[in-house]
Amino acid sequence: MTQARISHNAKVTLISLHGLIRANDPELGRDADTGGQIKYVLELARELGKQENVAEVELLTRQVFDNRVSSDYSQVEERISENVKIVRLPFGPKRYLRKEALWPFIEVFIDQALSHFRRNGLPDIIHGHYADAGYAGAYLSRLLHIPFVFTGHSLGRVKRERLLAGKANPESIEKTYNLTSRIEAEEFALETAAMVVTSTNQEVEQQYSVYDHYMRERMEVIPPGVDLDKFMPDGPSGSDRPIVESVNRFYREPDKPIILTMARPDERKNLDMLVRVYGESPELQKLANLCLVMGSRDDLRELPKSQRKVISNIINLIDVYDLYGKVAYPKSHAPSDVPDLYRYARETGGVFINPALTEPFGLTLLEAAATGLPVLATNDGGPRDIIANCHNGVLIDPLDQKAIEHALLRALTEPDQWKEWSEHGVSGAREHYSWGTHARRYLRDLSDILQTSPPPALTVNAPRRQIPNFDRLIITDLDNTLTGDQDALKDFVELIKENEHVGFGIATGRPLHSVLNMVRELELPMPDLLDTAVGTELYYGKGLVPDKSWRNQIGYQWNRKAVRELLDEQPGFYLQSDDNQTEFKVSYEIDAEVAPSLTEIKRLLRQAGIKANVVMSLGMYLDVIPVRGGSEYSMRHLLYRWGFAPEKVLVGGDCGNDEGMLKGRTLGVVVGNHSPELNKLKKWPRIYFAEANHARGIIEGIQYYQFLDNIVIPNDSIDE
Repeated sequence: MTQARISHNAKVTLISLHGLIRANDPELGRDADTGGQIKYVLELARELGKQENVAEVELLTRQVFDNRVSSDYSQVEERISENVKIVRLPFGPKRYLRKEALWPFIEVFIDQALSHFRRNGLPDIIHGHYADAGYAGAYLSRLLHIPFVFTGHSLGRVKRERLLAGKANPESIEKTYNLTSRIEAEEFALETAAMVVTSTNQEVEQQYSVYDHYMRERMEVIPPGVDLDKFMPDGPSGSDRPIVESVNRFYREPDKPIILTMARPDERKNLDMLVRVYGESPELQKLANLCLVMGSRDDLRELPKSQRKVISNIINLIDVYDLYGKVAYPKSHAPSDVPDLYRYARETGGVFINPALTEPFGLTLLEAAATGLPVLATNDGGPRDIIANCHNGVLIDPLDQKAIEHALLRALTEPDQWKEWSEHGVSGAREHYSWGTHARRYLRDLSDILQTSPPPALTVNAPRRQIPNFDRLIITDLDNTLTGDQDALKDFVELIKENEHVGFGIATGRPLHSVLNMVRELELPMPDLLDTAVGTELYYGKGLVPDKSWRNQIGYQWNRKAVRELLDEQPGFYLQSDDNQTEFKVSYEIDAEVAPSLTEIKRLLRQAGIKANVVMSLGMYLDVIPVRGGSEYSMRHLLYRWGFAPEKVLVGGDCGNDEGMLKGRTLGVVVGNHSPELNKLKKWPRIYFAEANHARGIIEGIQYYQFLDNIVIPNDSIDE
């Protein structure tokens, strides 16, 4: 890319998959998935769109049809500003899902995003937010050769450590939070990212650093901003602020200063500690009222169990300490009420407190600072940087009850200190935390990345129909899928020959010469597509025309020599014969009794700085290929290049090296004689497990989808 292109017409694609995202009045605090990240991506998108060197910003998220939430989330597109829009892509069930339930559908989103890009053009940069979008964005980046930026927001390894420290059961943690999938996605995103945007130095030094793919030179600390047009000291007063009346109706003495906190009802927010501090301090009760803003709720009984537990516990503590008339906990508030809450607390001479056990960043601290409300905040996480930059309060130990009380008393009884903190907060927020500053730093770093990045591999579409004229395509594995039942194979071959509108392809771990020998021996029709050597080689038509664009990209960051030097010496590793080795594939047989596990093998490669994909089949065959290799990448490359709809492609397999191509919007068939490593896909959408074995299982799958006629997809979605 040239500097001119970067400077004047950059297109940025942001991806944020979970939660409820809309341009106006986002429902922050509605649930655990609709919080600070939603506000972050909306503000980032809006501010990037204002920059003169950005032509277009799109925010890709999930389309939701659910009577429990607003119909806003079903709109395909929504404008944020003239050149900024939200694009909602359908994937998974229509209903709203918590983020932990999205993992089986991420490949479907990837296919939807590819279709979207093909219709609307490729972006210059892809930026994934959180682990789910990190995985999807990194995948798209590898396939399309578009630079990738990652922001984790919160990290799975850190969450696991904290949950285990709290004596939580490991199996229960995994079942609830799907942390294995999340952490692997984060490693994948970190390995792929050209830049990782963090909010604080603490994130870089203590959170990202525990990952195998942590690279300090890729980390950029760019704090998010605060909307300075909304959060300012001056604003409406009196009857123009309905939230004031909503809060004051709780108080016997509404003129007292307010100790304000604002957080969703989550145990990690440590709100019960704040109530205990206040309840056990006659001095604090004499000096000030307490206000707990814990999201919005219509009916406490309808909240998720974890949130209901937190709020019920707080109400019980209010009763235990007899704090009626001193503590406000309003049921609901509009987004427009939030600046008024901060301003009202400031007018009373109050203070904002964040007592969370840990706070990755702390956007509420910035909002309070910008409105002139002094801040007390946890000493774990982002508040360290905010307080250091703004000098508008003090850090507290969230587990030290006396220290919290002392800090609150200091803020409420030292007017000169209060005034200094208030003024510093206003000036510090404007100096360090404007979205304009964030966007300019962000784009400066992107320019450096884009100047050294080649154009995306698929910017120019290949001529259509190098593949013969057919309107649907069957692609199957060879060994143990097509082979193994001679009579079934003959029936399959007849089916292909009798249906000229159906193309035939083979995807296999075998190298090309071995595949051609098998085609002759089995008397198969010459495939229209050959995907060989575990998705590292693509050939089309009877002339075996190689896909040059695939060939040109497959060697990215591949170091075959380093792979051999590391793995040849591992216990239980035995190099397969030369016939099974290719330029972009190193193949071993392993003895699972003594060899490292698949997870350990991946960790060994990461720690050695070797970028590669690892594919295990039948529990004993291990292939190491480039990071852009694998049937899942080659398949999507093919479909994107030729504009072939995934719903018109049936893929069949029996073992681990088929897993990637089975997931997504294609129609998957797993034969009855499959390897146990594919059992984990039994509840995934668009993957049919046949009862029949070998080629008979493929035929069963063809009948299941009515693939030769008007295609149906009975398993298009699954239950959460």
